[in-house]
Amino acid sequence: MQTRYDIAIVGSGPAGLSAALNAKIRNKSFIIFGSKNLSSKLQKAPKVNNYLGFYGVSGEELKDKFLSHIEGMQIKIQEERINNIYAMGEYFALMVNEKIYEAKTVILSTGVEYTKALEGEEEFLGKGVGYCATCDAPLYKDKVVSIIAYNKEGEKDASYVSELAKSVYYIPMYRGEYNINDRVTIIEDKPIKILGNEKVEKLVLKGKELETEGIFLLKDSISPKQLVPGLKITDGHVDVDRSMKTNIKGCFAAGDCTGKPYQYIKAAGEGNIASLSAVEYLDSLK
Repeated sequence: MQTRYDIAIVGSGPAGLSAALNAKIRNKSFIIFGSKNLSSKLQKAPKVNNYLGFYGVSGEELKDKFLSHIEGMQIKIQEERINNIYAMGEYFALMVNEKIYEAKTVILSTGVEYTKALEGEEEFLGKGVGYCATCDAPLYKDKVVSIIAYNKEGEKDASYVSELAKSVYYIPMYRGEYNINDRVTIIEDKPIKILGNEKVEKLVLKGKELETEGIFLLKDSISPKQLVPGLKITDGHVDVDRSMKTNIKGCFAAGDCTGKPYQYIKAAGEGNIASLSAVEYLDSLK
């Protein structure tokens, strides 16, 4: 039987970790998705002087403090990347490639370090554009598919898609050796925009145009707007009230994705509020 968590937290920066701590304290079942390396931005900070109680520490030292805290409370980070989140009425479905997680509430703490959308990307989302190649590959059997990958994990996806598709173009946004089978055509070029009428028809690169019926963008992280259909965004950030509630019932957001100031202490505070609001919402369902 599918486990349905009380709370699913997407992101393991200060906001997500703070939300997880409070979910644990309030004895709610939860899962937190992210990386055990936490936030890359946190590690790069030379000095942090505005986090109360931790004067003069480096970002790396603060990260170690965070890790020690969650380990002490037996909180484990699920190292998987969420591709889509769908509101299903009584619960949310969180997609990770071929797997689905379920949760009664969601807290978005994705930060703001996501790749800018290509021209036409949002317009054709669900009309030939997708973010999960292994999920949607069967839809493109015997068709032409283009994969824009921002990390080496995309190579495995490209090999898988090539077993179903008529042909696969692979556009790596990183450099290095590529480990992909001969059925995949590697194109080292910069994607500019996506064209089509009612569905995807072309991918325009800096040096050429590709006729294609499907485009998968395999990113390190996805913006909340692309992650959660129908989520209200204002000035590039998730629109929330002081309780960290979004326009979607049961969905909350915290940290940099909700707007400035981009500070660790602000993110941690919002994570705390979002978690308490989610608990309050869960209790109201009883």
